[in-house]
Amino acid sequence: MLEVRNLSKTFGGVKAVQDVSFTVRAGTIHAVIGPNGAGKTTLFNLITGIYTPTSGEILFDDAPAGGVSPDRLARRGMSRTFQNLQVCMNMSAIENVMVGAHLRLGSSLLAGLFRLPGLARADAECREEAARLMDFVGVGQYRDAQASQMSYGALKRLEIARALAAKPKLLLLDEPAAGLNHTETGEIEALIRKVADSGVTVVLVEHDMKLVMNLSDHILVLDYGRKLAEGTAAEIRENPDVIAAYLGASA
Repeated sequence: MLEVRNLSKTFGGVKAVQDVSFTVRAGTIHAVIGPNGAGKTTLFNLITGIYTPTSGEILFDDAPAGGVSPDRLARRGMSRTFQNLQVCMNMSAIENVMVGAHLRLGSSLLAGLFRLPGLARADAECREEAARLMDFVGVGQYRDAQASQMSYGALKRLEIARALAAKPKLLLLDEPAAGLNHTETGEIEALIRKVADSGVTVVLVEHDMKLVMNLSDHILVLDYGRKLAEGTAAEIRENPDVIAAYLGASA
């Protein structure tokens, strides 16, 4: 589904990502972990087209993806969420989800101005699908509410619903459990498993190691922008280099 080859990104003299290579198989949950400043979000921004690589290649579904704009990648089936909430608080919850489907609506300005029947049907279908996705992620009770009325944990799940509205093949989640309490983290963990079981390949950046170890089929560890280790949860848990990076060499 995704292949990264010798990927690097520099900002002036700062080497944020250095010669990183890995692959993500379709139908799996792949985690990217590492200490703060390891380059995880920069890697996500490279994969999703926000940054252009300094060097290296990215292949998505066997086609080049490095430097391709986020909207074009979304049309090809790549969706993401962000570490910080990106929710329109002055819109309703269901409207936030409907935004995620705008690439598939294909309506014209004239159709909107004259409120043609085809646009009304498409809007109704989009609203129905958004409601279904809200139920899927567990926030269906907020269907008629403003986003500003929702709890932080519910907004995290709302963002996932919006990302799913684009019907992605590959979903990238940047710290989906950040800021959540124990109960909310459990809900997000169950939701990510549910998304993967529905046929969507998932790549996540996350600091909650319990969630990562419970969910991940494969884990990539970054440290100072470089690949430190790669393997299954059991392999990563016992890797001395990973332990040193997180806890310090003396520990």
